Amino acid sequence: MKQRMKAGPNYRRLFILLLGVMLAVSVAIAAVVVYVDPFFHYHEPLPGFPYIVDNQLSQNPGMAMNMDYNACIIGSSMTVNFDTDDFREMMGLDTQKLSYSGAYPKDDYNILSIVFDKTTRARMKRPMDAVFFAMDIPVMTADTEETKYPRPEYLYDKSLLNDVNYVLNKDVLMQYVLRPMIQRKGSDMSEIYASWWTPEYYNIQWVMHTYEEPVKVEKETAKDALIAQTGVNLDINILPFVRENPDTQFYFFFPPYSILYWHNIMQDNTFEATMMQYQYVAERLLEYDNVHLFYFQNMPETVDLNNYADYSHYKPEINRFMVECFKSGNYEIHSPEQMKDELLKMRGIIDEFDFDGLFSVDWG
Repeated sequence: MKQRMKAGPNYRRLFILLLGVMLAVSVAIAAVVVYVDPFFHYHEPLPGFPYIVDNQLSQNPGMAMNMDYNACIIGSSMTVNFDTDDFREMMGLDTQKLSYSGAYPKDDYNILSIVFDKTTRARMKRPMDAVFFAMDIPVMTADTEETKYPRPEYLYDKSLLNDVNYVLNKDVLMQYVLRPMIQRKGSDMSEIYASWWTPEYYNIQWVMHTYEEPVKVEKETAKDALIAQTGVNLDINILPFVRENPDTQFYFFFPPYSILYWHNIMQDNTFEATMMQYQYVAERLLEYDNVHLFYFQNMPETVDLNNYADYSHYKPEINRFMVECFKSGNYEIHSPEQMKDELLKMRGIIDEFDFDGLFSVDWG
């Protein structure tokens, strides 16, 4: 009598079961990420969830699309220490910070394209009343398509197909969903992206200790050498938003870099070219009735290095002061002639500053 052969393991059934478990886990993870939506890609924040906001590249587009605001802050690390509560308190504006550290004009274009997208505005049912824009002259000669860092396109485009990179992202799940759930401590949305420097870092000793003086360039840059590319960036990445949104007030401002910034300019031998660049940008911006332009670089505070943590980054108190100026009109430029006067004052501050005395000290 033949013995019946013992049945072996059903590998096909086990494989299908494994696939089913993996699919179920993937669907569960995706559902949790979509529900919480830590990058605000699909919806506004859930009430009470302690969102952590510390990733400009990944979280700015979602905040631009889905937060409830009628004003925004655009620009580089010169904008990260603004407190949006100050804008509400002094100007009555619900303001969203959309900073990109080291932002190039194309970075500004990318995020403003979302801010002013018809779908974004229709979803909010609110007009965009004001844009506060840090005009960083040093980056205005960048290539018009260059961004500071590669951006995650799946968070910027409107395709759902590539969202798998977001909803099945281990770091998103662990760092932006589970971690805040466990810690129960999220970001203060009015102070997101604020710099890590604490008050003790804002002093001349720290600034000079960390300062690296550029090598002196012997050949002077032609006076008009920076104008052409600056103009192209204005035309392509910035001014279209001003022209196409006449009901929005644009508050452009030249951030108050320290006196060491100007020393760098002189070391690079681009001083006259940079002065012309400032004048040119001011003249172009002032052509528009919905533009308010502010020049903060010749404030007395720019000479005092105790207001800085390095050659360009200033105390948060200065950010609040600038909001006060946006409200009051102090330091506002109303004409090209006034801009020339302010640049003359800046020249005087630079000429009178004792750079020899500053660099004769051993700062350790």
